[in-house]
Amino acid sequence: MADDTPEITAEQPDAPFNTTGTDHITVWGSNEEDTLAFYRDLLGMPLVLRQPNLDDPSQTHLFFDTGDGRMLTFFVSDDRPSAAGQRPQTGAVHHLCFSVDPERFEEMEQAIKDDGRGYNIFDRGIFYSLYTQDNNGLVIEISTDVFDIPDDRKGEVFATAQRLREEDGADFAEREHMRRAIEELGMEVHEYDLPEAASGTGV
Repeated sequence: MADDTPEITAEQPDAPFNTTGTDHITVWGSNEEDTLAFYRDLLGMPLVLRQPNLDDPSQTHLFFDTGDGRMLTFFVSDDRPSAAGQRPQTGAVHHLCFSVDPERFEEMEQAIKDDGRGYNIFDRGIFYSLYTQDNNGLVIEISTDVFDIPDDRKGEVFATAQRLREEDGADFAEREHMRRAIEELGMEVHEYDLPEAASGTGV
């Protein structure tokens, strides 16, 4: 029987074309005030553009710079209150993830706590994450790197860690797989000092 497991590789697939990155993500938001309070005033994303939604001028289109020039945008309207939570279904967004400098991870945790928001922190092995919710109940993950890896080498490191995980028969990629992958690729290993946390995997 043929193995239908997809190949894990950092090489570009044989496709009609290849994307060059994420330009922006757009979310149906509630109102402008609550959206600014969470994304600008708490997460620290600059509001870089505000204009009418070109498809529906009765709504406002807010553009936030997530920190690397990639945009997160919202369609908002003052007649929409923030919501208590999401309704998961096929095609819905499970969560949005933003990155933070490892050396500021604990400051970020304190800011989330000071804002009165519930959260969980997990050591995911290949990265470290805090999970909370925005003003509409959308799950927001704020992650930081366990190891210092250049952005243009992350795919390569992850794919190598995947192979090492499979060779070890491990259920998921662990910190040791990342360390070994970095070493195998001839890169210097620099591990950040982060607080201990459960994996949150349930395995």
